[in-house]
Amino acid sequence: MSVSTLTIDAAELNRRFAGAHPAEIVRWAAETFGNGLVLTSSFGAESMCAIHLAISVRADIPIVFVNTGYLFPQTLAFMEMLRQRYQLNVLEYHSQNDPLVWLTVHGESNPRIRQNPDACCAANKNEVFDRAMRDLAPMAWIRGVRAHQSQARATMQIVEWNRRTNCWAISPLLGWSHKQIFQYMKQHELPFHPLWHEGYSSIGCNPETCTRPVAAGEDARSGRWAGMDKKECGIHLDQGAGI
Repeated sequence: MSVSTLTIDAAELNRRFAGAHPAEIVRWAAETFGNGLVLTSSFGAESMCAIHLAISVRADIPIVFVNTGYLFPQTLAFMEMLRQRYQLNVLEYHSQNDPLVWLTVHGESNPRIRQNPDACCAANKNEVFDRAMRDLAPMAWIRGVRAHQSQARATMQIVEWNRRTNCWAISPLLGWSHKQIFQYMKQHELPFHPLWHEGYSSIGCNPETCTRPVAAGEDARSGRWAGMDKKECGIHLDQGAGI
């Protein structure tokens, strides 16, 4: 079976899955795409929600993890802890750039600041993601995006063809709120990222321009590229970085 031999009526599926529990969507994806299904995870604040949904129907699902070279040490430790505790099939892909050399070459003199975060995302995250997807060539890709997180994500569908990856993008959590994610994780006693307890409600790379704690009353993603006209790293957009 291949993507070209599958008949997927995305419009009908999106009508069917409107209001459906994410577990139903993930079950459908596992039944439809079998070994052609992968999950991407940043191992961020609430990542265990999507991971738990996926491994509940397919314990060995490949989990693509992009290591930019600039992640929090706590993120790497969290990923390793989850890998061992849940026997996760994590496929870790690394940036091909030496972190310090890349900063020097691109005039980023302060490791805690990014003057051009789009360039950093393009070179150290999007290139890695694209390489992983070319390597794996999945039929479908489960992602943990939610519609309320950004304008770009608000236009996404639960099931849609992704031209960039040449596969189906499945977003089972698209309609869920932060509260629903929190309730699911508490119900299943799933661990949050250690920095979540320090006010980091959305966690990316560790430069201050990329991720900071969120103050009371702020939007959950307001700590990402705070003060900049940037809302996405780019991997969830068909055309990649340069947002």
